[in-house]
Amino acid sequence: MKILFTKRYLVIGLALVICGLNPSISYSNDAYPNFTNVVEKNIPAVVIVNAKKTISANPSMNPNIPNLPEEFKPFFDKFFDEEQNKPREFRKAPSYGSGFIITKDGYIMTNNHVIANADEITVTLSDQTELSANLIGSDKRSDLALLKVEADNLPIVNIGTSEDLKLGEWVLAIGSPFGFDHTVTAGIVSGKKRNLPNESYVPYIQTDVAINPGNSGGPLFNLNGDVVGVNAQIYTRSGGFMGVSFAIPAETLSNVFKQLKEDGKVKRGWLGVYIQEVDKDLATSFGLDKARGAVVAKILDKSPAQKSGLKQGDIILSFNDKDVIKSRDLPLLVGATEVNKSIKVKILRNKSIIYKYVLIEELPEDTQIASMSEKPIENKTISGLTVSDIDESTKKNLNIYGGVKVDEISSKQLNESKIQVGDVITHINNMPIFNAKDFSSKVENVKDNTVANLLVYRNSTPVYLAIKISK
Repeated sequence: MKILFTKRYLVIGLALVICGLNPSISYSNDAYPNFTNVVEKNIPAVVIVNAKKTISANPSMNPNIPNLPEEFKPFFDKFFDEEQNKPREFRKAPSYGSGFIITKDGYIMTNNHVIANADEITVTLSDQTELSANLIGSDKRSDLALLKVEADNLPIVNIGTSEDLKLGEWVLAIGSPFGFDHTVTAGIVSGKKRNLPNESYVPYIQTDVAINPGNSGGPLFNLNGDVVGVNAQIYTRSGGFMGVSFAIPAETLSNVFKQLKEDGKVKRGWLGVYIQEVDKDLATSFGLDKARGAVVAKILDKSPAQKSGLKQGDIILSFNDKDVIKSRDLPLLVGATEVNKSIKVKILRNKSIIYKYVLIEELPEDTQIASMSEKPIENKTISGLTVSDIDESTKKNLNIYGGVKVDEISSKQLNESKIQVGDVITHINNMPIFNAKDFSSKVENVKDNTVANLLVYRNSTPVYLAIKISK
């Protein structure tokens, strides 16, 4: 007992010393936010979403049992045949999530993945009233869905904005993790405009608010009590919360809600380009003062980009008077653009600034607004390359008019360059390459020890490489 008592005082004494070293830190109760008003005001407008999905109660069994003796196979074959021929039984499997009421007459927002493939949807209000809900529309690309219940004078939330959110600002979530209804958790804004893998249409808000299964579709509030986001995803290796959660921003929510309510679907703008990041070396090769923008690696046929005169090798610097700092900014800007609207695009072409006007069309189903190279290739020297003319079938497959194939790489180049055997080079400094002789001639015209850009097709995918010419 004495030892424990002594250790306790040592810890307390240490804490006092640390506090004394930094008198600017305040530990008064006023230093911590009070969420009670926000919770009391908004908890009646948060609902539980129960999406029931029909599944098979007796799924087919796999009779492929390894190392089964031959004498037993007839028995097992007969058994599985009988199982397969039994009448299939089905049951309703519940899937729980959260949602919140947008209008007094019963429009409710939630996540698309909460209600996807549901045969029956019900919502439970804070007073435990259960109401049947109709699906008005859903949007897979933003992972949002709009429901409607028949009721009047329902409590509602106020939709705010995420634009004014600051890193470190307090936010809180209300939802039903693991079925525990109207659970309140809080944290801070950790990041803004996060792009997640395979998510090109939502600039996610990152927080450290505890989010778990069942929270999906629930609101994220600021301290004013306004909805600034919809809790949608977590980063986890365990299946549970690990300190990183993501919310769909209020601006996306408002846009999707309006379109789903009016049309039952969401229309997005489409440019029709494949883009990649502009790194420092590519910026140098294209004549940019610093790494910024999105370089156009490919233009789709009959796309708005093609119709407007955009070209392969253009670097898009701004879209609708909004700067494109990173290539990931462009899909978000294009997707949020009104269909059939003419947009001014600022581009860098042949080291000169020009402007193009693009009439934005509706994004076709299963079409990407823009695709970015997942793995940028490093800038290296180009020397010791043995190239050959490409055949007509390669031209047809890649939809190109000419180019050269890399057949052999010298030992020096092999050690220094990321150029690979089999790569097809079609352009150098935006000048087309027609054949091996043309390639040799145009490399000779490039100054020694300068950075040039090559357009390379690798596995049918166009990629720009910034490469130092060494002769």
